[in-house]
Amino acid sequence: MLKKRVIPVLLLRDGRMVKGKRFSDYRDTGSPQTAVRIYSAQDADELVLLDIQATTNGHRALLDILHLAAEECFMPLTAGGGVTSLDNIRELLLAGADKVLVNTATVTRPSLIKQAAESFGNQCIVAGIDYRADDNGVPKVWIRSGHEPTSLDPVDHARHLADLGAGEILLNSIDRDGMMGGYDLKMADAVAHAVSVPVIASGGAGNFMHLAEALSNTAVSAVACASLFHFGDNNPIRARSYLRNQGIQMRNLK
Repeated sequence: MLKKRVIPVLLLRDGRMVKGKRFSDYRDTGSPQTAVRIYSAQDADELVLLDIQATTNGHRALLDILHLAAEECFMPLTAGGGVTSLDNIRELLLAGADKVLVNTATVTRPSLIKQAAESFGNQCIVAGIDYRADDNGVPKVWIRSGHEPTSLDPVDHARHLADLGAGEILLNSIDRDGMMGGYDLKMADAVAHAVSVPVIASGGAGNFMHLAEALSNTAVSAVACASLFHFGDNNPIRARSYLRNQGIQMRNLK
């Protein structure tokens, strides 16, 4: 059985960390360089660095932060944002990323997942799925940072991406993003049971109990957090200690 993981997420814009609610109303949350050092010292299992601008300048800032993180950290690093080609993936891996997150291109160019898995190995390809409920309350996949809806069902999309070669799925609820009211356990469990690769639940963590609920009551392998660590006196060390006390088997970092 896979040990569970707690993964902080750093959203980057203009070289700074930001956090919003439901993919909007972003506010500055500090220096990513400082955050990388802190999370490295706080027993984070992994770290996700995501450029939400996907511009040339934003991509350069992401590469610079990746270089720094690779020099100073021993935890696995996942990077993404605007990834549309094998060259983008190669550049991020050479900059120090252990895994690359592909999101919009999983819809606009799904063949990239297969090509990337064949070129670099599926262990370093993470497929990102952002979803929210449509006007009828039916969950659908959204792309381009939550600005463009699709007709895709998140579970079916996850299954397809795993079949193409994605080694991991990062599942993010837009409706719960930044709201700190807990994960979408139903969808997280449905996706985790639909695929044979690890699934990371994201969107909604507001306290350690939310982490425990997702890791205990669904089949996900990991939980991703941003607001939980940005807006409160919380850190990965305390989160992992709490989860262990709840009887959850955490990955041994030593």
